[in-house]
Amino acid sequence: MESLKNKLFFQLAIIYTRYLVGGAFVFASIIKIKGERFTGNSGAENPINSAWHFFETVYQSGFYWHFIGFGQLVVGMPLLTHRFRKLGALVYFPIILNITVITYSYDFNYTPVITTAMLLANVLLLIWDVGTFKVLFNLKASENPFSEILEDHPIWEITGLLIFIFTFLYRVMYNSYNITFWLAICLSIGLAGLLIGILGRKKINYITRLNYSHKTQNS
Repeated sequence: MESLKNKLFFQLAIIYTRYLVGGAFVFASIIKIKGERFTGNSGAENPINSAWHFFETVYQSGFYWHFIGFGQLVVGMPLLTHRFRKLGALVYFPIILNITVITYSYDFNYTPVITTAMLLANVLLLIWDVGTFKVLFNLKASENPFSEILEDHPIWEITGLLIFIFTFLYRVMYNSYNITFWLAICLSIGLAGLLIGILGRKKINYITRLNYSHKTQNS
């Protein structure tokens, strides 16, 4: 795993996986915090074992509906902003596991495919930082000090924060939404961060080589 962390492709894949799963939680959280139905229409008249009746039951609980929303927001935010990304990935797991089991328990059409993909993405994030999580089992944490970790660049915190702010405001202002528009804006912000991050990485590498050259000449 440590050797993969030196690869630019895998570093970027992990960064954008965090954005994707974190953004999905933030996107889904606001409507619950606002106290609105996730489906838009009441599912009270649907069969009691249907997904729509389940949504209506949870919605009518009131406090629990808000609690789910705040939980998704609190978990999605650190994954987006990167500051507490490892903690976010750890707490994300039981929540997305529960959601995945629910989608398999009711007739959600193709939703289990999406939730399973999100669950696997979360597992990937946990595996990526498995060296850090060793402390949970009274083992010594392991990190590769020689890795050029692109994800440690401050630009990813800024990029994730911008995605969070846009998603939050968009969902606060509008109950209905255009998923294509939301994805397009988030993608644009992400690509801007990628461009700045790559340029910053090249600058850091240049400075590192320059310092190494100076040290070699002085010695």
